[in-house]
Amino acid sequence: IIADTGSIAITENEGNARLSCAFPKTHIVICGIEKVIPSINDLSLFWPLLATYGTGQQVTVYNTIVSGPRQANETDGPEEMYVILLDNGRTNLLADEKAREALYCIRCGACLNACPVYKNIGGHSYETTYSGPIGKVITPHLRGKDYKHLSYASSLCGNCTEVCPVRINLHELLLHNRHKAVQTGDSTLTERLAWKAWKQASLNRKWMNMGSANMKNWVVNKVFKGWTAHRSELNFSQKTFNQLWHEKHNITS
Repeated sequence: IIADTGSIAITENEGNARLSCAFPKTHIVICGIEKVIPSINDLSLFWPLLATYGTGQQVTVYNTIVSGPRQANETDGPEEMYVILLDNGRTNLLADEKAREALYCIRCGACLNACPVYKNIGGHSYETTYSGPIGKVITPHLRGKDYKHLSYASSLCGNCTEVCPVRINLHELLLHNRHKAVQTGDSTLTERLAWKAWKQASLNRKWMNMGSANMKNWVVNKVFKGWTAHRSELNFSQKTFNQLWHEKHNITS
């Protein structure tokens, strides 16, 4: 939506949207409340930006601006036009100062093409309207707690953030969603205790050096075998890097 003229801007490659606007007697536009730009002059930035990052074109083939129904001196076009602004959870995102930048998205799909998770599982696996990194960020806000798990389907590699044309910090927003999920009780007592123990061990070098490699292999691969159900078994070295460093430099502790 173009704010200064009240027009609807449509960009496409096949012309079907233009036909759908012109052919029926009643034109109904359904648009998310975040799809608003200040001025018609901003199209010179956003249309090429969307085309370049979405399909590799300088600009798409069909670009249309619709400013209302058919006028008295016009021979075609709809007789009536209605614009429905869709919230559907978007104000939840807007209220979150950290996550609101997800509303900057122009739906180019660049983050989907860069995401290793999306490349392997495809879009249908998400079972949502919006898939890929941006879908994992916004869907829990739009559709509620049943979709919090999507934020965990990420390696946090940062590829999505790197390719985003509007510089949404996607991988950090995924972490933000995870933090909120835990804060609202989306974790078991066992999980919290396990991560607390892991944190303490990671902060204490003596704990990390305790036990032989065989013992560590047994604990991780047998006691916590659920971890290796879909992963290769871990194989710890006989000595940690810390121990080898101390031996090389004759450091005693």
